Amino acid sequence: MSNKITLQEIKKVADLARLDINDDELSEISIQLAGILEYIDKLNEVDTTDIIPTFHTIDLKNVFRKDVVKESLPLEHVLNNSPQNDGETFIVPRII
Repeated sequence: MSNKITLQEIKKVADLARLDINDDELSEISIQLAGILEYIDKLNEVDTTDIIPTFHTIDLKNVFRKDVVKESLPLEHVLNNSPQNDGETFIVPRII
């Protein structure tokens, strides 16, 4: 795997991310990205043939509670917390 990332690729990604980087930052980012890609490439050396993709070092269990139907708060009580309402719904500013 090639770790080489070109300055043009960095400029393109910076442009897409709306980042304004100068030439000094560009060379520094290039060195940092090359180091990151080199480190990631080391992970390819690890033999993962017998590893289950969803393996965890600790046992995990579902911590969600069961859904239980409960009575809702009274509508008047809920609407009392709103700055504006029409008696049935919250009134909020229109956002476009």
